[in-house]
Amino acid sequence: MKRLKQLPFVSAFLVLANVIIYIICLLTGGEFYNQGILDLVDVLYRKEYGRVLSALFFHADIGHLFNNMLILFFLGAMLEREIGHIALAVLYFLSGTGGNLLSLWMKVKNMDMAGSLGASGAIFGLDGVLLALVFFGNRNMETVTLKRVLIMIALSLYSGFTGGNIDNAAHVGGLITGFLAGSVWCALQKRKEFIKNEH
Repeated sequence: MKRLKQLPFVSAFLVLANVIIYIICLLTGGEFYNQGILDLVDVLYRKEYGRVLSALFFHADIGHLFNNMLILFFLGAMLEREIGHIALAVLYFLSGTGGNLLSLWMKVKNMDMAGSLGASGAIFGLDGVLLALVFFGNRNMETVTLKRVLIMIALSLYSGFTGGNIDNAAHVGGLITGFLAGSVWCALQKRKEFIKNEH
């Protein structure tokens, strides 16, 4: 039973859902994309708020999908073993939402009408969660050090800011949201352990 709990069910499900939606997009052309990507007009003027979450499951091309899913599965699986299935799912979607909300704010500020899509805001959020665990968690993760996590985040951000057609606001928003939410999770875990030890 303990072994089953260690399996990355949530990470695998997220990857599978993204792959299935990408296949549907290929089969339906641009029609399905138009129903789910993050778009300023659709979200703010047509009040299609569900796009803040649905955009996390859409990807521009196979390279975009492959890169995101590779990181999502390995990073997600590692975190899922550390914090559990439910916590991973909650922190993933919180991070993705935070990233897309900052993206929307930047779109309003710059009057940017381009649509955004992809899981990278939520994935950056998992980087933020990992950073919070390094700072505030009580776990001993031998291969995960503050230096390694900071280098990974710095390289990822650099890649985004030097690349073209990338929604860096979603990346930064996801990272900040993930770190803050991960910090809260660590604080709650410490409180739970304190109460347990008191009794």
